[in-house]
Amino acid sequence: MTPPRTPKIPYGGDYNPEQWPQEVWDEDHRLFTRAGIDTLTVGVFSWSLTQPAEDTYDFTVLDRVLDRAAAEGRQVCLATGTAALPPWLAKKYPEVNRTDFEGRRHRYGQRHNFCPSSPAYRRLSTSLAARLAERYADHPALLAWHINNEYGGTCYCELCADAFRSWLRERYATLDALNDAWYTTFWSHRYTDWDEIEPPNALTEHWRGPDHTAFQGTTLDYFRFTTDALLGCFLAEKEVIRAHDQDTPVTTNFMGMFRPLDYHRWAPHLDFASWDSYPPLDAPPTWPALAHDLMRGLKDGAPFWLMEQTPSTTACRDVNPLRRPGELRLATFQAVAHGADAALYFQMRASRGACEKYIGAVIGHAGRDDTRVFREVTDLGRELELLGSATLGARTPARTALLFDWDSWWALEISDGPSRPVRYQDTVHAYYRAAREAGADVDVIPQTADLTPYDVVLAPVLHMVKGDLAARLETVAARGGTVLSTFLSGRVDEHDLAFLTDVPGPLAPLMGIRVDEWDSRPQDVVQPVELGESSYSARLVFEIVQPRGAEPVGTYGADFYAGTPAVTRNRFGEGEGWYVATALDQPGVDQVVREILARHDLIGPYSDHPTVESATRVAPDGTRLLFLLNHAPEPARLTAHATATDLLTGKRVDQGEPLTLDPLGTVILRFQ
Repeated sequence: MTPPRTPKIPYGGDYNPEQWPQEVWDEDHRLFTRAGIDTLTVGVFSWSLTQPAEDTYDFTVLDRVLDRAAAEGRQVCLATGTAALPPWLAKKYPEVNRTDFEGRRHRYGQRHNFCPSSPAYRRLSTSLAARLAERYADHPALLAWHINNEYGGTCYCELCADAFRSWLRERYATLDALNDAWYTTFWSHRYTDWDEIEPPNALTEHWRGPDHTAFQGTTLDYFRFTTDALLGCFLAEKEVIRAHDQDTPVTTNFMGMFRPLDYHRWAPHLDFASWDSYPPLDAPPTWPALAHDLMRGLKDGAPFWLMEQTPSTTACRDVNPLRRPGELRLATFQAVAHGADAALYFQMRASRGACEKYIGAVIGHAGRDDTRVFREVTDLGRELELLGSATLGARTPARTALLFDWDSWWALEISDGPSRPVRYQDTVHAYYRAAREAGADVDVIPQTADLTPYDVVLAPVLHMVKGDLAARLETVAARGGTVLSTFLSGRVDEHDLAFLTDVPGPLAPLMGIRVDEWDSRPQDVVQPVELGESSYSARLVFEIVQPRGAEPVGTYGADFYAGTPAVTRNRFGEGEGWYVATALDQPGVDQVVREILARHDLIGPYSDHPTVESATRVAPDGTRLLFLLNHAPEPARLTAHATATDLLTGKRVDQGEPLTLDPLGTVILRFQ
């Protein structure tokens, strides 16, 4: 099923009118009209309202919310409200409350507070979703279904223990296969009965927290089980919705680079991807860009929805900076540039109490329409109206791919050795950032993705290599492409068992190297790496490389391995395999990646402007759109590389003419 069809980018966000009296609703809709708001996400936390007791349903408020939206010409993304339990449910069925990592059964409170293996939760959540679908499937305001909200959290109760054992039986079939996968001959752990298996937690295999485990294979499988357990809850609700509504698209809102859940396992079951973007406001612009591209990659490059972003500030961090004037517009157009077909906020009106009362909102506590934030939201609404359908359904024609793998993320960060300070996200982002700042469009894809569209495949810290990936990477290089991998790649198989071959395991033939030793040092230990005529800094891990066909491109400059390769290039068929054996600083990563991109003519026309981000989308009719986003507080002065028209102003710019981007400004160039 395709995403919702709309004449323009849906614009609006989370709306909780149940918190307010009728006269506030009237004022809200007046302000929505003024700001160009056409889409409302409703019912996200409405379970206790719509089902005040097990045998009682009351849709009076939701009826009024949807009817009012329809009367005002607005569309609704209707949530099932099952993300947070009502108090009566937790009291009547205490087993629905989660048991934490330390083995404590929680009492009622907070949200994300349900056990995914609880029969009571499954029965009652699906019953609610079914009644909602039966009631509202044909409602004129309904645009999409929004199941649950920001799935997350882990439970370690006896119900989950039993479900985990069942999951393991299905995965491994026999105890012999499980014992082999988990390497249970170590420390006398060999299991002789399925009931002997316990969830890995602070009372069993862990110490110092969830990332310190004696049996990585066991913990890795519990991460996978948790992903599947929560996915099962989503699928149960989707199934009952489909029994009453076969046509309306269904989604749930993800959280970008969210470590606890492998979103690639969820992707086939979504009608369209959506996510909530709350990057640290001091992060480089490539950080949210990476998350946008990851979300776009979930559905084979199809557009996604930006389901939530703050119009001004968050409140969940110790310090919550305010978005400066112009930053909201820039962030929104960045999302559109990377594939967003909707731009929604959290929240439409500020909550009066509880933990989200200081989270930014389109309408503040005073209900004013003359605040800076409301004016910026209104101005952006006008621009999106002007943009119309020009970007809807447009795709990114990337020839560069970045492999992103939750299994590698988990396995790397729960490993005892070589280096706990190595962080998967940081390393992956460094290579993504280098490619993006060089002007290359990048698809962020799983290990299982088709690699034939790509000339360059970046696979940093690919700790786990699964299935036939190594052979498919070799095919990329053999036909003339370039594959890059880095330190701590090719170390383990899908069970987190070390390959019984030279490091980097199945990647070794493509990389043309052998690694016997590696030196792990504290963060403050810096080693020089000589790369071409420049010297760069490296940290954390220093693999000692023995070339087996590869040629050195960069060498270490200190310690007993001074003069040995730190960066290598191996000719493989018509292409190349590059290996970076240490954690280079960003300028070093930039040089390596730019040299690779240059080989394939993938350096963008504005790559010499470090504050200017570029991103390409191709509309369904073949129209090519180039987004240029200036992330600096000063103007960016460019020279147009081709003749085009700016969709936001209607102005034509000819090739070779000056092209100026305002501070934090955006242009969308449509090529003739």
